Amino acid sequence: MKPVVIAASMRKALWRTALTATGGLRVAGELPAGPCVLVANHASHADTAALVAALPARRRPVFAAASDYWYDRPVRRIACRALVSTIPVRRTGGGRADLARAAELLAAGRDVIVYPEGSRSRDGSIAPFHSGAAHLADAAGVPLVPVGIQGTRGLLPAHGRLHRTTVSVHIGAPTDDLADARAAVALLTNAPAPPMRTDSLVRQRVAAFAASWLGLLAVAVWAFGEALIWPLIPEFALVILVLASPRSAVRLALVAAAASVLGGAVMYGLAAHGASLPGPLTTARMHTTTDQLVADRGAAAMQGQPMSGIPYKVFGAAAGRAHVGVLDFAAASAASRGLRILIVGVLIGLAGVVLRRWRRFYPAAIAGFVLVFSAGLTAVVLSWS
Repeated sequence: MKPVVIAASMRKALWRTALTATGGLRVAGELPAGPCVLVANHASHADTAALVAALPARRRPVFAAASDYWYDRPVRRIACRALVSTIPVRRTGGGRADLARAAELLAAGRDVIVYPEGSRSRDGSIAPFHSGAAHLADAAGVPLVPVGIQGTRGLLPAHGRLHRTTVSVHIGAPTDDLADARAAVALLTNAPAPPMRTDSLVRQRVAAFAASWLGLLAVAVWAFGEALIWPLIPEFALVILVLASPRSAVRLALVAAAASVLGGAVMYGLAAHGASLPGPLTTARMHTTTDQLVADRGAAAMQGQPMSGIPYKVFGAAAGRAHVGVLDFAAASAASRGLRILIVGVLIGLAGVVLRRWRRFYPAAIAGFVLVFSAGLTAVVLSWS
């Protein structure tokens, strides 16, 4: 995946999570196959967050932002570049020329979003549309796509405070006429709210992968690699896959446990023959402590590994250098490391069953998990530094 698509996906996940926490997001309609210029009503700064969360990240949507507001101060300029992909457009003199440069983005397959009213509506009415969006679409040979946004004025009114409100985004049919687009936007902003999704498309795709042989292979490679060099534990992958597909919990956990123990045996063999692999996110204190534990207890030192915060690979390397016996080490690993993976996998599966009615929040749950896990991992590494 290209870095620009990854960045767009992260922005989408961020704003989708934020809107989920503030009342939810409903989306109706689909974009045309090719790039387009989207014209939307504008009643709140939250409109942009809603569109980023609603539109496909692979299209890398870019917003026309008022340069006299969003680019006049460093903090706003940084926000524009980090949290939303934007291009500066002058609202007084030169705006059409600024938009004309967006034709290059459309030619690259990106969608351009314009608020043709020029500024936020204070009463929810739709002001006359400026012609820049139509000229841009005509020059680039792409359609105008009307979009009606509901709920953002209640969520974050102009110069007001944030409130909890459900937001809806209605995507209309493509057109080549600006007047028709404005009429469609007016209809879409008053259309009945689309039904709330009961499931997440992301979860469905992850579940299909988790239930396939590719999912088993990915977990096996992940667990095996973590026992050698990969810095993220197998349970990280299990949370993502098993929470999406609870039925796959046992088989994925079994494969992860077996592959992890096998990887530990390989690490043992490499270390026993003098080989040394890189150890990302490990510290000198981890290695020193583990060497001492293995010297004192042999393979039985593995009993404390699951709760120690020291990566499995460090124990494998220490056991190999100490020549405690590969079979003894593998057996101790299966009874500690393997058992932990199995227990965690089953618990995640049970959690997935319990949380089944909230499947539509899967992306937000995973985003929250990644943040918490990252903080926890950082804390563990620092504590062993």
